[in-house]
This record gives sequence, structure tokens and C-alpha cells, in this order.
Amino acid sequence: MTRISSGPHPSRRTVLRLGASATAGLALGPLAGCAGPTGAPGPGTISLGLNRSLVSLDNKLNQFDAAVTVQRAVRQGLTRIGKGLNTELVLADRFEMTEPTRWTVRLRAGVRYSDGTPVTVKDVATALKMYAGVNGSFLIGLFPELPTVEPVDERTFYLRTEHPVPILDQLMANILISPAAKNRPEELSGGVGSGPYVVTSANSGTGEYSLAANRNYWGRRPAIEKVRVRFVPEESSRIVAVRSGELDVIDTITPDSAEQLRGLPGVRLDRTSGTRVNQLFFNFRKPRGHPLADPRVREALSYAIDGEALVRDVLTGSAQQAEGVVPLALRGAVRTGSYVYDPGKARKRLAALGADDLKVKIIWESGEFPGDTSVMEAVLEMLRSAGVRASLQQFQPGGDILQWRQGRRGDWDVLGNGYSVPTGYASTSLQGMYGGTPEKEKTRDTYQGYVFPEIATRIADASSESDEKTRNKKLADVQKAIWDTRPCLWAFIPNVVLARRTRVTDVRLLQVNSYDLASVRLEG
Repeated sequence: MTRISSGPHPSRRTVLRLGASATAGLALGPLAGCAGPTGAPGPGTISLGLNRSLVSLDNKLNQFDAAVTVQRAVRQGLTRIGKGLNTELVLADRFEMTEPTRWTVRLRAGVRYSDGTPVTVKDVATALKMYAGVNGSFLIGLFPELPTVEPVDERTFYLRTEHPVPILDQLMANILISPAAKNRPEELSGGVGSGPYVVTSANSGTGEYSLAANRNYWGRRPAIEKVRVRFVPEESSRIVAVRSGELDVIDTITPDSAEQLRGLPGVRLDRTSGTRVNQLFFNFRKPRGHPLADPRVREALSYAIDGEALVRDVLTGSAQQAEGVVPLALRGAVRTGSYVYDPGKARKRLAALGADDLKVKIIWESGEFPGDTSVMEAVLEMLRSAGVRASLQQFQPGGDILQWRQGRRGDWDVLGNGYSVPTGYASTSLQGMYGGTPEKEKTRDTYQGYVFPEIATRIADASSESDEKTRNKKLADVQKAIWDTRPCLWAFIPNVVLARRTRVTDVRLLQVNSYDLASVRLEG
């Protein structure tokens, strides 16, 4: 990777000190209570500690990695993304492209909900309508177009699209099915599902849920009878709780915390490469004439960030700097460029562009990625060292940051955000982040206002290409065009790390940072 510097690089101690010194200028939103969980789980019960509040057991809006594990334990899709980012059948026993714009799908015989009623073709059609009816849905933005359902018989139906969608089987893994009569265009906290567990208590305000094994489950009965889900926002509390046995599983932990847990009796770490990109993404809703509306200014700012130091000294080697606009682990992803550190060049370019007195406000939600606060504080000082007047604003989990992201609240310049890719394909990530259109922007359903009609058209064209070789060539070309718009101040790809008590076994951690809760077992 090319690296140019006009001065010495900060040491680990310097980077961490820069972060600590920024605290005085940090505008913190109110944080949730930091009390840890109390009471160790009993025999037959597993306790999960989440770093972000699980607002619902539906995923129309609330889609973060740890939530997926719990949500899919209650509600299921026709398919799921499994080992090697491959498609696996769940509620469907057939999901096949039989024409370029038609997929033939058949529901598995005997699939039913926890109340004993069968899963029907109508439920699938209704689910698609309910997801489409939610404003600001992350998931709907992944689809080049939503399919329509055409019933064939009691179990079989066609999914039709106007244009080919070659990865529809993977995209439909994100549409969780509920009974049509009880589905709504909103997130569902309770209700019945077809999964191996049922909800016995739910408190979306505190993010605490209790699940029990579904006695009417159509598949193999889960080995663990009860699941307790806790929201524990403070990482230090989660670490103490897993060490003491009050929590069985925690994820999204910082490298420093992983080091604390490494080799401890009774605790194990699971790791895998990830498909999530963490970004410092620019606000593309700036009016014409604003400095940040100019890609040359956005590029100049990126020279102020020493990404190698952040990866080495703050993230302690648990991530890699992004070398493209999507994670390279995805099929069809290509290298498009690298982030270069040169603060002197940043100053000169900003001055030449008339942006030498620039103010930059960075916002993010606490827990968005491991070590988020340390990363943000170090970035703040790096910008200040390049002559940029930077400030931070941190939001509590479950707060109103969505309104800010959609441009409905206060103004901001850079968003600290993580983007999970719930398929194994680059086209999904490109569609979700960079496929914004003026029509989508009217309802604020674009990714931070990123609207480039020509790029959106090229993504749609590539995504509908049935020939994989031709599709990947088109995707490579459009990724290079996206890089040239300079969408990020900086970006990195974190590794997936999960900590668990050794009594928890058969956790098959996937690259999408989730696992099948029904396959997990307890020993002792």
C-alpha cells in the first residue's frame, strides 16, 4: 500500500494520548445505564450480552450483527447465509432461477409457526409488502427491485422481477416471515414466528428478552431450553460479566478486551474474517458550493488520517484498512485505491481549494464498532493537527441518530458507521450504499444522501447481469467510479471476534458475524 508522509508518524502512545486529550472537546449524548447483568444463568439457560439495544425481534429496521442471531432464532427466512457465504435453504426446500426474471420457490412441507399454524405463500407476499412499507429500511435498499409473489399451488410460488436479480436467493434470506394477519409495516417486538425459540418476555426499552424452546418447532429441537438476552452498553461490564460467568457470550469486543480474555480459564475466543465495512462516511446532503460537496476537498481531508497508526495502535491489528469501497472478501469486490497519510498535503490542498478554515463535525452511535470512541478521538486530533476545526458528537444506542442520518435533525459532516453485508456479494453492498436515486432521497432512503444517478444506473445494470464474468467486470468498473467520488474520510474492515464461556459449545461463527443459536450447546 502506498504511504506518503510529510512528518513522523504517531506512536501507539501518542495516538492513544491524542484520543484521551480530545475528551475535553467531546460532545457526549446521554448514555444508557452502565450497570452490568446480575445473576449467573442457570442450567439449561444461556445468557447473551449485546453491546447495542435490541429494539425488536423483527429486522425491518433494526439490523445489526448481534441482533441477527437472536432475530433468526424467533423468525426465519426462506433461506439464510451460511458457511462460506453460501445460500442455505430454511423455510423453502426449493429456490431456483427457472427464467432470468423468475424464481420458482417451494415451501418446505410441514413448516409452521409456534402457535401451530402453517407458513403460507400469502405470508411471504405480505412480508415483502410490510418491509417495503417501512420508511428508512436498511434491508430494502439492498434489493435492486423487490420481487412480486405469484402463487402456483399451496406450497409453490414464483418470485418475479422486471429485471434479472441473479442473487435473489441470498437477498431473500433477510426477509423474515410472520403470519400475514399479524404482520405490520413496523418492527415487531413479540408475536409468533417459525423459529426454534419463542418470546416469553420482551422489554424493548431496556433491550432485555427471554426466549424458550419452541415446542412446536418444525425442525430439530434446540439443545438449549432458555435464552436470556441482555443489553450491556459498557464493554468493561460485559468483560467482567463473561469472566465471572454472569454472561455466556459477548461479541463486538475491542482488541484490548480480547487480550484481557485470552488464555483465561473458562473463556474462549472465536475469530473469523469479516464482511462488514466500518466507515467515516461524508454527508452527501451538503448544498452546492459547500466545501464538502467537492470531492477534491473530501480527498484532501483523507490525507490527514493516519490509518496505519489507527489499525496498529488503536485497533491493535484486529482490522485492515479498506482498499476499496466494499470488503474484498465479497464476490465481485476489487481494489480501487488506498488511504494515504500526508498531513502536509492535506493542509496545502485544503488551502488551495479555499477550505483551509474548514469545520468538520463527526457523529456516531456508541458501540457502532469495537473501539469506536478511541478511534474517533484519535481522528479528531489528526484532523486538528492538519488545521481542521473538528468536533465530535456521540449518541446513545437506540437514540435518534437515525433522524440525524436522514437529515431530519441537526447538521453534521462525517458519520462513523458500520455497514454489514448480509449476502456474499459485492453487488448487495454497492446497491445498499451507492445505489441512491433522487426518488429514494425524497423519503430519505439513501445512504447519507449519496445520490449519483449515473452510478446508480451502472450498479443496477451490473446487478441484473446474468453472466457472472460480465457482471463482475461491470461491478469492477463502477467500484472505481465510486472511489473517485471519495465517499469516506477513512474506512476499515474489522475481524469478527466473539468471547464465550467454555460451557458454550458448537458456536459456528460466520463471516457475517452471526451464528445459529439452535445449534449451540451447553456443557455442565
